[in-house]
Amino acid sequence: MIPVTILTGFLGSGKTTLLKRILNEQHGMKIAVIENEFGEENIDNEILVQETNEQIIQMSNGCICCTIRGDLARALEDLANRNKAGTLQFDRVVIETTGLANPGPVAQTFFMDNTVADEFLLDAIITLVDAKHADSQLDQHEVVQRQVGFADRLFVTKSDLVSADELDALKHRLLHMNPRAAIKVVNFGDADIKEIFDLRGFNLNSKLEIDPDFLAEDDHDHDHAHGHDHEHDHDHSTCGHDHSHDHEHGHHHHHAHHDDKIKSFVYRSDKPFDPNRLEDFLGGILQIYGERLLRYKGVLYMKGVDRKVVFQGVHQMMGSDLAGKWMPIEKKNSKMVFIGIELPKDLITDGLDACLVK
Repeated sequence: MIPVTILTGFLGSGKTTLLKRILNEQHGMKIAVIENEFGEENIDNEILVQETNEQIIQMSNGCICCTIRGDLARALEDLANRNKAGTLQFDRVVIETTGLANPGPVAQTFFMDNTVADEFLLDAIITLVDAKHADSQLDQHEVVQRQVGFADRLFVTKSDLVSADELDALKHRLLHMNPRAAIKVVNFGDADIKEIFDLRGFNLNSKLEIDPDFLAEDDHDHDHAHGHDHEHDHDHSTCGHDHSHDHEHGHHHHHAHHDDKIKSFVYRSDKPFDPNRLEDFLGGILQIYGERLLRYKGVLYMKGVDRKVVFQGVHQMMGSDLAGKWMPIEKKNSKMVFIGIELPKDLITDGLDACLVK
């Protein structure tokens, strides 16, 4: 399976700078870069020739640059066929979306198209956020909120153009939209390759990374009566997550309030779920609210199952699997995070409560 990274972010957020760095660095990997459409931000006008519909260029360090218009699935199948035939050699793919693109349909390609799903593994969605203009862009463009909501990792660029307080307020805002994504400040595309690749954002595994500051704040703000436990075993080593957020979130009441359409919430319970009730309820939620659910993931404590059940999804496409056994020292509990557009938090929370074993 060839791993794929989706690189997204609004116009001018620094995607091209980061891509150039990836393409020019001597990292020993052969990377195929797909530009999903011509826009204002081509990787390099000298490299990419705009006259042709499809252009594949071999880079000096062995990387490939492929510019497509049209069907992404067809382009991926074409690249896979060439790779198998030995006419093009690459180890992984980076897809750069246009600044105005919603990454959702790009991500769905890897689950809906069987040929693509057989050859490629979606590794992560990385979103670049321009610190200087992010607040106004998030206020004005829902697509920018979607780019944040879908992300497995957020790179904040141009932080040198804002004050420390403004940067802190932006991190806080992003955290509320997506507490799953590690936030990293990067300058001029200087992100470490290890922070870009092999993040395993779409792997079904027992790790559910939620920013502990978000959970602490959540506990402070809401006295939930669900018997919810708050243990955080944040071993980030397996996911490549660097949670060096520098968040000091004990005193954020002075921040300007932004009523973002895209928000997140976490559900936790110490009681086991009834598997049949939960399956029926989640099926109904996906049918009704699937388009508004961007990303969701959970580690579940199920009645009659001695292993953790993990699930995650994008829009209506949900996958689940059995993970490792509950260890004797572990406190069994369920933890789920939902990220979406104007989701009915109370309805979902109450519905999940009703699925617990009484």
